[in-house]
Amino acid sequence: MTLPDDPAALKALLTELKVEHHDLDETIERLESTLPHDELLMRRLKKRKLQLKDRLSAIQRLLGPDLIA
Repeated sequence: MTLPDDPAALKALLTELKVEHHDLDETIERLESTLPHDELLMRRLKKRKLQLKDRLSAIQRLLGPDLIA
């Protein structure tokens, strides 16, 4: 998947991915608290969460630091 060049579009995508990451985190927590839970589903959700984290990091690197040193 290619990323947009426009900083505003990158920020919008960053926000969208953060929301999805947070939602996955909550879903995983809920599933872990109920027994028995589906191990395959848990692995898939955790893998997706890690993929999102990698994409978030890549976008944040593209946007650069917010602070001026």
